[in-house]
Amino acid sequence: MHDPTRTGNEFFVCDFCRRHWATDRPMVEGHQGSLICGPCLTTAYATVVNPAQGDAGARCTMCLEARPDNHWASPAHPDARICARCIRQAAGTLSKDTESGWWRPA
Repeated sequence: MHDPTRTGNEFFVCDFCRRHWATDRPMVEGHQGSLICGPCLTTAYATVVNPAQGDAGARCTMCLEARPDNHWASPAHPDARICARCIRQAAGTLSKDTESGWWRPA
C-alpha cells in the first residue's frame, strides 16, 4: 500500500503490518501497489507453506484473486491476506536478492 501523506521510504507501507519500507525491511510489490515486508513474509511462509496450514478460499491482497489454496491473514489487519502462491513467489523474489538479507524459514 502507499501512504500519499508521506514521502520517501515512508510512502511505501506493508499491507500486513503497516510499517514503512526500510533498508532492513525489504518488500515485495503485488498488484495495484500492494506490498508485503520481509518479516510478514517470513511469518506467512512459516504458517502456510511449511506446515501447509492456513485458511482457504479468500481474496489475496497481492494478486487480487480469490484462490482456493491456503492463505495467511495478518493478525493486526485481518483484511490483508496473502495466498500460498503469492507467498512462494514473493519468497523466491526476496531470496534471490542477496542485499535483502531475507531467507526462507526452515
